[in-house]
Amino acid sequence: MGYGGLPNERGVVQLDASFMDGRTYSAGSVACLENIKTPSSVARLVMQHTDHVLLVGAGALEFARAWGFPEENLLTEKARKIWLRWKEELSPADDWGLPEHLQNLRQKEAFLQDFPDIEHHYGTTNVLAIDNNGDIAGCTTTSGLSFKLNGRVGDSPIIGAGLYVDNEVGAAGATGRGEDVIKSCASYYMVLKMKEGRTPQQACEDALHMIIDRYKKVNPGFYPGEKFVAINRYGELGCATMRSNRNPEMSVRTEKGYIRYEGSVAYPLKPK
Repeated sequence: MGYGGLPNERGVVQLDASFMDGRTYSAGSVACLENIKTPSSVARLVMQHTDHVLLVGAGALEFARAWGFPEENLLTEKARKIWLRWKEELSPADDWGLPEHLQNLRQKEAFLQDFPDIEHHYGTTNVLAIDNNGDIAGCTTTSGLSFKLNGRVGDSPIIGAGLYVDNEVGAAGATGRGEDVIKSCASYYMVLKMKEGRTPQQACEDALHMIIDRYKKVNPGFYPGEKFVAINRYGELGCATMRSNRNPEMSVRTEKGYIRYEGSVAYPLKPK
């Protein structure tokens, strides 16, 4: 995700993306990239035209400029208003927001209905693909956690965390809280589970259970907001999320057309 994503705490949109080619075992990624609308395209060029994997910040921007990517302000008017509203509601003790005598009279803007959990909004897209030759590739792109600390990097540009591809096995990607995905190397873990014979659906669920097992001794009631997708070399699919009251879905396009694949919830929310 790029243009339209929510900014960091300073009101600046910083984008992360990764690209991996299973056929050549090549990968490229960018992190904290500003002013470039298509970070996944820049990540692909890092993979194809450098012997590095990850470029960050000013270096990533210089690389994008060298390839002719136009710079533009990525903060949309809608995102800017959401950021300002977040600043106003961040603390009742600061001076942001309406005068005190008017605060309980304010009506929420219509566009905020799209962000009921605005302090922890994610904006990540995974794309996993198999071509007619059986070669596998993947891409993950994101604007990251809304209102993150300046310079924060999530899992999306980290190979093995937000994305991993193995031509002989399959591919996996992650969305959600990147810190937990980084610590668990979740995408690499899912590919390893598929190599052991687990289906993509089972591998996604295995990764979620693995993360929760890590937290059980520290905070048994903690369930981070993860969603995983996977595909194996045979075209089988998998999709699972950590906690929800409905099953997650992934969009799938083949030569037969477009379908929605319904996955599973590892730890379903109990009905009220």
